Amino acid sequence: MNWSIFEGLLSGVNKYSTAFGRIWLSLVFVFRVLVYLVTVERVWGDDQKDFDCNTRQPGCTNVCFDEFFPVSHVRLWALQLILVTCPSLLVVMHVAYRKAREKKYQEEVGKGHLYLYPGKKRGGLWWTYVCSLLFKASIDVIFLYVFHVFYPKYTLPSVVKCHATPCPNTVDCFISKPSEKNIFIIFMLVTAVICILLNLVELAYLVIKRCSECMESRRALPARPELDPNWVNSSSKQKDLLAGDLIFLDSDTHPPLLPDRPRAHVKKTIL
Repeated sequence: MNWSIFEGLLSGVNKYSTAFGRIWLSLVFVFRVLVYLVTVERVWGDDQKDFDCNTRQPGCTNVCFDEFFPVSHVRLWALQLILVTCPSLLVVMHVAYRKAREKKYQEEVGKGHLYLYPGKKRGGLWWTYVCSLLFKASIDVIFLYVFHVFYPKYTLPSVVKCHATPCPNTVDCFISKPSEKNIFIIFMLVTAVICILLNLVELAYLVIKRCSECMESRRALPARPELDPNWVNSSSKQKDLLAGDLIFLDSDTHPPLLPDRPRAHVKKTIL
């Protein structure tokens, strides 16, 4: 594995991630991916050869192994890690897209920025990052449920009893290295739960931060009315009213301030 290319791919995610996101990346790629590559595959190895049953009936061992191990732990974890890391690559692709557009804009215009906040999560990048958090947490939750369906207690027993066809009767089957496998199963489950909690905490942090920023911007509008888009319309209307008040300043005729016949007006009011 070329770690320089791998580090370059993750640099975009680290740049736009929060502290919780950086912890999640370290937890996934150090405690999950490396543990999986270095130890888990060696511990599991070829499970079917190490699965022994106390019978010589042809096909009985294979049927019992398929009944108790419908899907291997190693393959489930490999699929889980691939799907969990895909949203991070989507964020990297979005960051690369933003950089390409920014570079093209700088070449054409030569000054300014295409994005209002080029170094922060704003607009489409914010939504991409939030959707990636939801997707990663959902994938881990789904795989925890899948493990529970295939292995209700998550851990492996030392001996299982099998009475499937073509076994002549109930036979005992022995699993190889169950204690060591249970340790790694618990380790992978705990790290998955921690990753789910980190994703949820980071999601809550981003939403609360965005809501607080929106509230602060609304509070800043009365102090600086020029930030309000309705301020221009209101000021233009006020100027129109002032112009209407001064419409008679340059004319020879003045507006009548009193009625033409004041006495008649007085008489009408007295009556």
